[in-house]
Amino acid sequence: MPEFDPKSVQARLIRDLEPAVGREIERHIGMTKDWYPHEYVPWSEGRNFPGALNGDAWEAKDSKLTSIAQDSLVLNLLTEDNLPSYHTEIAISTSRDGAWNTWINRWTAEEARHSIVLRDYLMATRGVDPNELEDLRMAHMSVGYKTPYPNDMLHTIAYVTFQELATRVSHRNTGRISNDAICEGMLARVALDENLHMLFYRNLLAEALKLEPNAAMRAITDVVTNFQMPGAGMPGWGRKSVQIALAGIYDLQLHLEDVVMPVLRAWGIFELTTLSGDGAAARDELGKFLDQMSTEVASFSEKREHHFERLIARGQEPLRLI
Repeated sequence: MPEFDPKSVQARLIRDLEPAVGREIERHIGMTKDWYPHEYVPWSEGRNFPGALNGDAWEAKDSKLTSIAQDSLVLNLLTEDNLPSYHTEIAISTSRDGAWNTWINRWTAEEARHSIVLRDYLMATRGVDPNELEDLRMAHMSVGYKTPYPNDMLHTIAYVTFQELATRVSHRNTGRISNDAICEGMLARVALDENLHMLFYRNLLAEALKLEPNAAMRAITDVVTNFQMPGAGMPGWGRKSVQIALAGIYDLQLHLEDVVMPVLRAWGIFELTTLSGDGAAARDELGKFLDQMSTEVASFSEKREHHFERLIARGQEPLRLI
């Protein structure tokens, strides 16, 4: 059990970190370039759908996207759609006043562009079945999202640090496998936002590690060892996420090597000399978990290669980035 009172630590940190939030807002705005979703959508490719405008029904042959890109775009879009829930959870876990409130609203406004441009692109290009997409959106947003760390600023900031970087990787690789240069350019633009957001949260938690290293270390370990993308559990998640992993868009190796380890290195987790008690125990737990994860990565990679070999033997060409 931790030797500190989590509630008092959280309250103190929310107050003490506010100057860092303000500095990070200034840095972020200085690095950010505004962009306009409508400029990334090939509107000239669009035509009316059935219904009030009596247009043409969607057919599978309308889409020029690879099947795996369709799955990944749908998962990515549905994840972005749940922004109202994410905004609520972060606001409750941090503060609705001062610099915290300024950032949360700014972040939400920037994130909203992502669902706008993804949906407009898919509708203009007829990339996926529009009725199925809307049904999935309604189902997913009706459930919403609840963080596993309610009213907990440290766990929330730790989680979104990894999650923003994971989303960046997923968007970039989805664009690469889409077989559409317009889609790839659009997702590269979205991924840039995600990276800047990751830097904000990563820098903020670096400050927390200075102020409350043991509590911050516990939050990091809890998040890494129990990490799930916010879309986990949405309709079709299981099948689509497996196909996405097989294609190398987002898999365990990418999660470990391109998401978890770069962030941990940036924080200098295994070089910290300020940990004691539960913080030191949490770092030991994290180290053991990462060793186990490396073993699982090797096992998954081997199984995937065997899967590809079987497909090729049957005359099928696997869809993959690797």
